[in-house]
Amino acid sequence: MNRREFVGFAALGAVASKEPQTLVVPVRRVVNSRARCTPEEWNRFWWTIWPETVRGLGRCGIQLQTTDVTGEIKLSPADKPIFVGVERGFLNLVLTDTLPLDWDSGRALAGVTTLHEGYHLSVIALRYARAHRVPYVSLNTCLHEILHALLGDIFVPRPKWYQTGEREIRDDWYGTDLWLLHRCEEIRKMTRAYIERLRLETPPPHFE
Repeated sequence: MNRREFVGFAALGAVASKEPQTLVVPVRRVVNSRARCTPEEWNRFWWTIWPETVRGLGRCGIQLQTTDVTGEIKLSPADKPIFVGVERGFLNLVLTDTLPLDWDSGRALAGVTTLHEGYHLSVIALRYARAHRVPYVSLNTCLHEILHALLGDIFVPRPKWYQTGEREIRDDWYGTDLWLLHRCEEIRKMTRAYIERLRLETPPPHFE
């Protein structure tokens, strides 16, 4: 190898080292077997909402590594939701028709993301979920809810009403930047911290 070739390889290595590292988020996609969704609602999710979410985060160097399972949303005697099929160490993306009544209270919410009994949950109500419509105002439901997890909103215990409002505005702002301008420095920074937290919460393997 002559000097010119060596310099060329060194330059290529320098460029490669500047490529952003792919951040892999483990997602457990749980389909509620009791959900009464129409074929149109399922098609809208699988062919529009979900691909839009994957493309948006992919531009940011964030990969959603999904595992698909069938689960349920049951109710306790006190009408509190019980999620079957979710696991710790994942962002559990629960697909259903409408949110549990105890969470929705008749507001026809499209989604909610929270830390519930130690599980990271993003619950998507396919009846009301939507793709991107209006910048800063009406964004992809799935992307918006996932950002609530990646940006650490779920770790704020009992947020005040104004904190909730601030985070909604912030996530729509970041989501719009990602959608239209492909800007994602802060999202990547927060996602890296979120992945590390998930890793620490992953239960050890069980051997029989």
